[in-house]
Amino acid sequence: MDRKNFLKKGIIGFGSIVALPTVITSCSNDEDSSSTTETTVGDCDLSPSETAGPFPIKTPAQLVQENIVGDRTGVALLITLTIQDQSDDCNPLSGVLVDLWHCDAEGNYSQYGGTQMQQTDYTDKDFLRGRQTTDSNGQVSFISIFPGWYGGRAPHIHIEVLDSNENSIRVTQIAFPKDVCDTVYATSGYNGEADTLNSNDNVFSDSVEGNMLDSLKGNTTDGYTLLKTIVV
Repeated sequence: MDRKNFLKKGIIGFGSIVALPTVITSCSNDEDSSSTTETTVGDCDLSPSETAGPFPIKTPAQLVQENIVGDRTGVALLITLTIQDQSDDCNPLSGVLVDLWHCDAEGNYSQYGGTQMQQTDYTDKDFLRGRQTTDSNGQVSFISIFPGWYGGRAPHIHIEVLDSNENSIRVTQIAFPKDVCDTVYATSGYNGEADTLNSNDNVFSDSVEGNMLDSLKGNTTDGYTLLKTIVV
């Protein structure tokens, strides 16, 4: 599916979350004055292998969807991932499954809850979780919201790449820059400044560079676009 049709299809049912076409218009312009963060990592380095828990997707095959917002609200986020194969000179890896999940603006996950770890019970909800298959360019895209945070973890997104037989190839996570997080978390619905920095996070502390997103452009009014290359 091309980018224009993806957005046209994905925005249907987006609800109260801000619309994304403005994001694509502004963020594709090199002279955009909105907040921009870009990082550079080593060529063809394997993405850090990280934990999938404690809130992995329980039913990924049932969540094949581009728009993963569900009934959540927050600052719009368009996530585009490129999967590369290190064993093939880091060429794009097509036809593999990509599972993505993260917490909502208040730091809660769907499919879990009613426990000490997450008191709010969302065991019957499936928001902010999805699966896509990479195209010929090794890419997948998800329409979502900017993730919130919960105590003891820096803001993050979970990713798992699997082969066509659903065998796991790599589990990793995406980290966010503090300045953009602070800006987003000052808006309505979020919990204020996160209590854990990437450098103090028990997952990211030894791999921040490899976990950091490649590019994050936009603003809290129009939303953000996130780009990340994952090498497996």
